[in-house]
Parts: sequence; C-alpha cells; structure tokens
Amino acid sequence: MFQYAAGRRAALSCGVPLGIDLTAMDRYRKRSYGLDQFTLAPDAQPVDGDAFSKGKGVVRLWRKLRNQYRDRKETGFAFDPEILNLRPPVRLVGYWQSEKYFSDVSHVIRADFQLARPMTGRRLQILHEIKSCESISVHVRRGDYVSVPKNAEIFGTCSSSWYERAVSIACEGVSSPVFFVFSDDLHWATENLVLPGRAVWVERSDDGRDAEDLHLMSACGSHVIANSSFSWWGAWLDHRGESRVVAPARWFLSNELDARDLIPDRWIRI
Repeated sequence: MFQYAAGRRAALSCGVPLGIDLTAMDRYRKRSYGLDQFTLAPDAQPVDGDAFSKGKGVVRLWRKLRNQYRDRKETGFAFDPEILNLRPPVRLVGYWQSEKYFSDVSHVIRADFQLARPMTGRRLQILHEIKSCESISVHVRRGDYVSVPKNAEIFGTCSSSWYERAVSIACEGVSSPVFFVFSDDLHWATENLVLPGRAVWVERSDDGRDAEDLHLMSACGSHVIANSSFSWWGAWLDHRGESRVVAPARWFLSNELDARDLIPDRWIRI
C-alpha cells in the first residue's frame, strides 16, 4: 500500500499512468497480492507475477517496456524529498513507508483504497457495532515478529504494559469505550491485554478479504496501533481529523533502521 501510494502520487504529479509491476510477487511466498481488494486508480495496470514464467505476449511486451525505465531505489527508511520531483519513465523500487510521499494527495489515496466490493456477513455486523458506540481499535502484531528470531531482533513487539499506557491515552475523554481488538495472535491478546471496557475480539480470517479489516479499524473513533504497516493503514484510512492515534515511539527494535518519518507528526507516540 505504501508502494502504491508513493507511485500513485508520482504518476499524478507527472500526468502519466501508474503501472504496478508484480514480478517480485511471483517469488514471494509469505503473502499474495491483495491490492485488487481496492478500487485503485482507473489507469493502474497490474501485471500478474505468475504470468512472467509463462511467456505470454503481454508479459513479453511488459518486459520490453520495463527495460526502458530507470530504477529509483530506496536507500533508507527516512523520507527522500527527491522522490517528489521524479520525471518519467521511472520505476520505484523500495518500501517508501512515509506519508510524506503522498500527503498532498491524501484524498486521492483514500479514494483509491476504498473497497472494491461491499462488506458482508460477520464483518458487516461488526461495522454496524463500531458505528453505534464509542469505538477504539487496538491492533496486536505478533506472528513472525515472535516466531522468526531474525524478525524479533529487527522489529520487536509491543508489551502488555505498553498497551496499557496506550489504551489509557486513547480513552481520554471517552465515557464508555468499546475496544475492537484485531490481531494475528488473539490468544496472546486475550491473555495479556487489560482493557477498561467491553472488548470485541475480531478474529483474523484467511478468506483473502483482509482489506475489510483495515476498513473496520478505520471506522473506529480512536486507534491504538502496533509497529505494523497493517494497523498503520487502518488508522491512516480514518480521514477524520479529530480521531486520536496512539503509536509506538520506537517502530523498529533495531537501531540500524531510521523510522523518524514513518509516523505522522499528528499521531501520539509513546
């Protein structure tokens, strides 16, 4: 989503179409491409990574066109203002994890990230409940941050004491908070989170519609996010200026990564 947003802004500023190169997705086994859950830009043209190994005509044409582009590679996590002045043809290679790459077209990005199809079933019921109470989203990111030693050294996780502090800030001025908890480890969340109000535990599903969970988060009145791009976007998609977002002051456990531009200045960092 960060990659799309940065590329979309660059394409808009130059008045050219945005291409989505999915070559790397053919080699990426952890997750599958999911931007097709959103409406996206009308002229955004994704290319299926699987097709690259099949020699289809459109793919051969894409390869030919791609060779005409120059790569602009990300050199670090800190915001690079030169990206705002790129001229085509160019291919962005990196993560581009900062709102500063697209803040001046935020309304366009939020429109592009509307759901391509409406919510149904349990999620729709949760959405109605969120809108009927003083809702606060809480996201707990664990998974491979815990199970993979290398990731644990780089990212780390937010502790139960951190969540207690963050939740207390998110609750300020809220008389009857209801907490909607999203996590890839609900067992840990239910055992370790102390929440001063009723909790709704939103179970993660592998149905390929996780973008709907982002929109459930964004519908909440305030947000407690983990050091996770998933909950970052859940909070950012909430366009209401009065919404409170509480985020970790330290995004990476590793000191080698500079995340100073990752959290918007208007968010509360602890």
